[in-house]
Amino acid sequence: MKDRGFTLGMNSKGSKVKTLIRKYKIVLSVLLLLGIARVMLPYFVKQYVNSVLSDIPGYKGYVEDIDISLIRGAYVIEGMYLNIVEAQSEIPFLDFPHSDISIDWQSLFTGKIVSEIILKDPIMNFVIEDQDTSNGATQEDWTKALTDLVPFDINHLEIHNGTLALKGLRTSPRIDLKMEELEFQVNNLRNIISEKSSLPSQLKLSAKTFGNGVFNMEGRLNFLKEIPDLDFTMSLEGSNIVALNNLTNHYTKIDFEQGVFSFYSEVAIANGYLKGYVKPFLKDAKLIGKHENFRSKVRESLFGVVKFILKNQRTNSIAMKIPIEGDLKHVDANSWDTFLSIVKNAWFSALDTGTDGDIEFEDAVKPK
Repeated sequence: MKDRGFTLGMNSKGSKVKTLIRKYKIVLSVLLLLGIARVMLPYFVKQYVNSVLSDIPGYKGYVEDIDISLIRGAYVIEGMYLNIVEAQSEIPFLDFPHSDISIDWQSLFTGKIVSEIILKDPIMNFVIEDQDTSNGATQEDWTKALTDLVPFDINHLEIHNGTLALKGLRTSPRIDLKMEELEFQVNNLRNIISEKSSLPSQLKLSAKTFGNGVFNMEGRLNFLKEIPDLDFTMSLEGSNIVALNNLTNHYTKIDFEQGVFSFYSEVAIANGYLKGYVKPFLKDAKLIGKHENFRSKVRESLFGVVKFILKNQRTNSIAMKIPIEGDLKHVDANSWDTFLSIVKNAWFSALDTGTDGDIEFEDAVKPK
C-alpha cells in the first residue's frame, strides 16, 4: 500500500510539473509572438503611412522610419515630408523631422480616448501663387490624409521650433517671408476637460518673424463647431520693414530704405459673426529714391505727401485702426472709423501701441 501511495504521489507531482511546464510554454509563446509583433509592427505601420501619403492626389510624401512604444501607446514618425507635384517638378510643402503621436493620458482618466501630437522642428511652406489643380490636388486631400494617420481624435497639439514660410516662387523679386522659432500649443480641442465653457480650448503661439519682429497670439476657441467660435489677441512688434521689400515691390513697386512695422489685433467670432479690428503702425519709414522713370518719381512723391499729411510728427509714425465686423460671408471694414483713426493719430493724439482690450467674445455673440 505504501508503494502504491508513493507511486500516486509521484504521478501527482509529475502531473503538476507537466502542467507548470505547459503554462510556461504558453507564456513563452505569447511573449515570443509579442516580441515578433513588436519587431514587425513598425514595418507594417510604415507601409501603411507611406501608402496613405502616396495616395494623396497632386502630392508626393514619404516617411523614413517609425518607432513604436506599446507601453506609452504611441508611435514616432521620423523624417516625414510632403511635396506638391506640379508638372515635372516638386515644391517642398511639409517637412516634419520628428512627430510624436500618442494617447492623451490625462483625457483617458476621464473616460475619453483621444490623442496628442508633438511636432519638433517642423517646416511648413505655403506658396502665394495659385497651384496647378489639373493634377487633382486640393487642401482637403492632404489635411484629411494627415488626420488619417492619427488613430484617435486630436485633443492636444504642440509645435516646437517650427518654421512657417510664405513663398512666391514665380514672383519677381522672389518672395520668401518666414516665421521661425515658432512655439505653438492648443489644448482641449475635443472639449474633454471643461464641457460647460463656450470656448473650452486654449491656444498660444509665439514666433520670430521677418525683419526680427516678434509675433504673439493668444486666445480661446471652440473647435467643434463648423465655423469655430474664438476670441483672439494678436501682435507683431518691431519688424524691420526692409524685410518686406520683395513683397511691397511685387505688389506696389515700392521699396523701403528704413522703417519699423508693427500691428495689433483683436478678433472675436460667434456663430459665424465676426467683430474686431486691425491696428497697423509704420514708424520712421523712408523710401529708396530710385528715380528710374517718371512713374517712380510720381509714386515716391505721392508717398512723401501722404506720409507728411498722415504722420504723427511727435512719434514719427503712421497708424490707423481698422474696425472689422460682419457675417463671415460678408465681412466689411468700417472705412469712416478707419479714416477718423488716421486723422486722430496724425493731428490730435497718437494711437497707443498694443491691443486696446475693447473686443470681447460677447460683442460677437450679440453685435450692436
